[in-house]
Amino acid sequence: MHNETFGEALRRLRGSRSVRDVAQLASCGKTYVSDLENGKRWPTSDIAAALDRALGAEGELAARAQVRPGASVMDQVDSLQRGLTEVLAAGPMTDAGLDEWDYTVSRHGRATRYRAENELLAELVADFNDLRLVLTHRHQPAVHKKLTITAARLAGLMALTLLKLGDDRARAWWRTGRAAASAADDRATLSWIYAHEAYQLYYNGEIFGAVDLAARAQHLAGGLPCVGPALAAPLEARAHALLGAREPSATALASAEVALQRLPESEQVPSAFGYSESQLRFHAGNAWTHLGETDRAAAEHDVALGLYPASDRMDIALIHLDQAMCLAVDGDPAGAAALATQTIVDLPEQHRSSLIIYRAREVAVKVPRAQEVPEVRVLREILALPAGERGNGSEDREGD
Repeated sequence: MHNETFGEALRRLRGSRSVRDVAQLASCGKTYVSDLENGKRWPTSDIAAALDRALGAEGELAARAQVRPGASVMDQVDSLQRGLTEVLAAGPMTDAGLDEWDYTVSRHGRATRYRAENELLAELVADFNDLRLVLTHRHQPAVHKKLTITAARLAGLMALTLLKLGDDRARAWWRTGRAAASAADDRATLSWIYAHEAYQLYYNGEIFGAVDLAARAQHLAGGLPCVGPALAAPLEARAHALLGAREPSATALASAEVALQRLPESEQVPSAFGYSESQLRFHAGNAWTHLGETDRAAAEHDVALGLYPASDRMDIALIHLDQAMCLAVDGDPAGAAALATQTIVDLPEQHRSSLIIYRAREVAVKVPRAQEVPEVRVLREILALPAGERGNGSEDREGD
């Protein structure tokens, strides 16, 4: 029996029942069932499951449908894994299962601080596929709510990862995350998503929209001591700084200090789901850089670099690029270009995201044409920047 094909197993399990009766029970065509029995067709997973239920096969047909005849050993390995995942997803969700999902999402959140985005994206896709299977089954309301919050958080991580890769599909994932958080009535998660989504607009030059979403994130929290306001207030400060609005920027930075102080220690961690003193110092330094107040920016940069672990490559690189921008503002184009070049060279290639390159390009185009020196030409060559390209002196959007 172990060597039976799907069609042979179907014929055996059908027994004395007519093909027509089985087709009606499984909501498919009579000819389709006959073709399956004769090996002329191969069932989809949905049809196999329907036939399994119709014949009371207790999973036998569904399992056989996972592996096509002649499949390689590795194809069989993959099929068996998918089949087992589907079977487990159909079972009741236990407290241990919910804890495992919480751990998985938290692990991915921590990984955003040190893993290359391409590597992280592949794992997020795999885990989201598993979660999607779990969500297709019925659960108790409390369990369903927790799983929906998990989906919202994973969707936010997917969007954040795509954003750092420079992929505009991030926008659709923010919408998915917001929809899931709203369905679960989780204002803290919704605030967190809006705060990160504000960065999407910020990076794309939609500065007024970024301010609006950052304000929305802070409003949604409703006084809750959660990550959303701690993320959103510094972003609002940086957006105002880009617009040259010093007082609103300083006010938002003060709000950020308060939000961080109110944040539980368990959430003051290096994670996409946390916010830390090192990040606030980086973001404050970035705001002062945009405002051209280089002394205040330098003080924040120094504190931030003393707090960041070496594994947090992206933010450290962005701080160095802010320092380079300050040098350019202070009239040292050679020093600015040399620091920006060294920052790019020291960064492993897999961590040279579009955001890093964009910020380095801004340093290069910040230098007036009359001040271009050999160090600037080297930086422009590394960035493959056309010799005639010049910026308007405005500063950019960078990492969170």
